[in-house]
Amino acid sequence: MEQKIHQGRNVKRFREMLGIKQEALAYDLGEDWNQKKISILEQKDVIEDNLLKQISTSLKIPVEAFKNFDEEQAINIISNTFNDQSNGYNYYPTFNVNPIEKWLEALEEIKRLNLELLKAKEEQIKVLEKLLKKE
Repeated sequence: MEQKIHQGRNVKRFREMLGIKQEALAYDLGEDWNQKKISILEQKDVIEDNLLKQISTSLKIPVEAFKNFDEEQAINIISNTFNDQSNGYNYYPTFNVNPIEKWLEALEEIKRLNLELLKAKEEQIKVLEKLLKKE
């Protein structure tokens, strides 16, 4: 049984991946379009070629992507490619971070910041003392 590609669903997927709202796509397609018409369009199995070309131009995605993208095939390819360890990817990365070193670095940073605060406080005290002497 041949899986049919749902072009409207593909338009929706790519639009969402790009972070574009239905209203924005409607605006790009012209004054005849609104959010409701985009919603209806995204439910259609097949979209007219000239309309697909307009959507393609608006989203900057090739028409072929809307016509040929099949989510099931993509998932199969991804799962078959990335489930075994032969691909060289480490799914359980190890981090060479010594927590004690990080803690000591944080303490040194706190000391440095405290010294800066003390210097700023001393400078403020000197300025206030000068102001009091002038009066």
